[in-house]
Amino acid sequence: MISEVTSMKDVKKQAPLKAAPAPKVKNGIKVLVIEDEKALVDALVYNLDREGYEVTVAHEGQDGLRKAQAIPDIILLDIMLPGINGIEILRELRGNEKTKSIPVIVVSAKSEETDQVVGFSMGADDYVTKPFSVKILLQRIKALQRRSEVSADESTVELIEHKQVKVDMVRHKAFVLDQELDLTPTEFRLLECLLRSPGRAFSRQHLMDSAIGEGAIVLERTIDVHIKTLRKKLGAMDMIETVRGLGYRFKE
Repeated sequence: MISEVTSMKDVKKQAPLKAAPAPKVKNGIKVLVIEDEKALVDALVYNLDREGYEVTVAHEGQDGLRKAQAIPDIILLDIMLPGINGIEILRELRGNEKTKSIPVIVVSAKSEETDQVVGFSMGADDYVTKPFSVKILLQRIKALQRRSEVSADESTVELIEHKQVKVDMVRHKAFVLDQELDLTPTEFRLLECLLRSPGRAFSRQHLMDSAIGEGAIVLERTIDVHIKTLRKKLGAMDMIETVRGLGYRFKE
């Protein structure tokens, strides 16, 4: 039985998969896996299926982009893919109105700090480096689900506005001077967090928990990258202040 992946070597040593036992009742969550390593794909499909997820697989970039048009609930995305690489896929997903809000977890062997910063700056919601534990990955997926559910609950009643910057939780859109901003999901959650409490200083850790998820293992510099791109998109209405030694706040 495949229950956990501790290294790529371990995946390759495991016996061929037999027919999986009856999975849990399907939870209705659709996961698109864009990954070209067959052994890893088999392990992911096996474990995700056991947890009740509906899994679709693409082994190369172009096919992944095509299958993303079906709007899965979560995408697991490798960076080093044949054809279109994962960074280009992220750029395409975030630049398309139909797919820009799909949560994406990058699953990659590229583990350098710069690789993670690039992934987050291109719109990844989380970044898991290989080798990894499938149990941890499942926790990351569930954390993304919880964030999406909380956002959906809040969005039924809330419109957050301050100094002509507005976050519409119902339509999941942000505006400056009534002009819509093209934000990634993480940038949207960052702006929402800051805009809810103008004048309050938020630590980088608090912002990471709010925008990326509690327990996510990411670099504090990652938040700085997201803030930098968010400031650029706010343009003349950028009112995000740096709180030295702590984090950031939105001007009162």
